[in-house]
Amino acid sequence: MRVLVVEDEARLAETLQWGLEADGYAVDLARDGEEGLELAQQYPYQVIVLDIMLPKLNGYRVCAALRDRGVGTPILMLTAKNGEYDEAEALDTGADDFLSKPFSYVVLTARLRALTRRGRTGAPAALAFGDLVLDPARRTCRRAGQPVSLTTKEFAVLECLLRHDGQVVAKHEILEQVWDLAYRGDPNIVEVYVSALRRKLDAPFGRRTITTVRGIGYRLVADD
Repeated sequence: MRVLVVEDEARLAETLQWGLEADGYAVDLARDGEEGLELAQQYPYQVIVLDIMLPKLNGYRVCAALRDRGVGTPILMLTAKNGEYDEAEALDTGADDFLSKPFSYVVLTARLRALTRRGRTGAPAALAFGDLVLDPARRTCRRAGQPVSLTTKEFAVLECLLRHDGQVVAKHEILEQVWDLAYRGDPNIVEVYVSALRRKLDAPFGRRTITTVRGIGYRLVADD
């Protein structure tokens, strides 16, 4: 597995390279944002470890540029910063995960394994089903060419359905993917968000795209 590490702190970069190579990864290092952007476009990495505070181009700009250019490689952002706004900005620019320094190497490698299991490399920037288009990198949704405003959870539920490409998605699967395994609230919360999506995406356009498979979950169906 080939990994790109974009990190200007020499000691950390070399430590990551040594550890990852010892675990069987092939590792390329970039010491600034411009070099990282060039390498990420040139080679088919399975995952990118990207620091935010970089010379020349910061990690936010590198990530946004890669997503704008259609590079779907999973990105794990590293930063010495902390706080929800930094994490939100990292994710909003197209990162798939976020890890604050100092971090545990065991946690980092577990995050990398999780990202590569999702198989996002080479994936299109946007998810489409008929005239419904969701762009996870830009956090936008459009139906019949018209923008549709979604809350964070509505967006996540719709993304879950779209990534299953018309297959039935069980309610518990949506809970696990959108609310995670630690969620202990009412599982009927899924129905609330599906209903909200229908009001925003189906009713105004005269469609019935999101259907209920009784006793199982939901699926997207083509509306002729």
